[in-house]
Amino acid sequence: MVGILGCMAERLKQTLLEEEKLVDLVVGPDAYRDLPRLLSQAEDGDKGINVLLSREETYADISPIRLESNGITAFISIMRGCDNMCSFCVVPFTRGRERSRDPFTICSEATHLFEKGYREVTLLGQNVDSYKWQHPESHEVYSFARLLESVAQIHPDLRIRFSTSHPKDITDEVLHTIARHENICNYIHLPVQSGSSRVLALMNRTYDRDWYINRIEAIRQIIPDCAVSSDIIAGFCTETDADHKDTLSMMTYADYSMSYMFTYSERPGTLAARKFNDDIPEDVKKSRLAEIVKLQRSISDVHNSRDVGKVFKVLIEGDSRKSDVEYKGRNSQNKVIVFPKTGDFKPGDYVHVYVESSNSATLKGHIVLNENVNVS
Repeated sequence: MVGILGCMAERLKQTLLEEEKLVDLVVGPDAYRDLPRLLSQAEDGDKGINVLLSREETYADISPIRLESNGITAFISIMRGCDNMCSFCVVPFTRGRERSRDPFTICSEATHLFEKGYREVTLLGQNVDSYKWQHPESHEVYSFARLLESVAQIHPDLRIRFSTSHPKDITDEVLHTIARHENICNYIHLPVQSGSSRVLALMNRTYDRDWYINRIEAIRQIIPDCAVSSDIIAGFCTETDADHKDTLSMMTYADYSMSYMFTYSERPGTLAARKFNDDIPEDVKKSRLAEIVKLQRSISDVHNSRDVGKVFKVLIEGDSRKSDVEYKGRNSQNKVIVFPKTGDFKPGDYVHVYVESSNSATLKGHIVLNENVNVS
């Protein structure tokens, strides 16, 4: 019995079932509970298909089995779907409308993970800042800031990260919540996509360059040692050299610790595919992307070099990728730090690490045993 499950199932159902006849089941992201019926149907010789999207399904009462987990860090989905309708993005069509999960089940899952030895959770959503849950009886509303606070209060040794934030929605309330709690990491992934207001309007991002700069300034004022990362698209429809330079200047201004960088690739069914011509030649896209990557490496190199000589609280995640005599972990700013194994420390422990050297991707240092050190 062969099936394909997930957010691409709806788009591929005709090809997989009717044209190429490769699978017996095609199940969308919201049809999880229908699997027993679909399997039974397929066993009787009929194709099992359910790609309907739901406005209610959040999987709130399903506890995932975390295969291949390091037992230290885990992801918790807090919402599903997206209402933003960015012109380049297929997510609203494959994952459906936005709906938020019951905060009590989120806190219960985080508590259970902590009790099992996990020490870091990342709250996941296509746009976590728009998280909003209303109690069906009291009508009490939970915002993302309130959810963050609730998870942070589970235990001071449970670190909290979150992804992804949308520049149009991230509020000062969220930033102040991060600043109040040491165990909410000082790291925000804030995708800009483009530094050009004209291109951002074509992307339907619903913010402009000035708005994004305002949010960066708010982060710097409220959480001075916060690291910010980004997503950047090179070569979106009609992008000019001037638009591209706006992106480069935004990267320099925002001082991203790292970025996910791509060339624009048209997705069937999106607004951009229907309304705009993918008119930037591939060689121009690649050239602009190369400039973006080169600049980001330079910014990351300088960003990391500023951490040399500082001491950070690091959660040990396991052996480093290159050596079993070294541990790796991340600091609050989501930077990977590699350091020699010392004493009786083990994965899941917090240690203070003095940074001795850096490159654009990694910090290197050693464990400091003095409890009175100044931690950055």
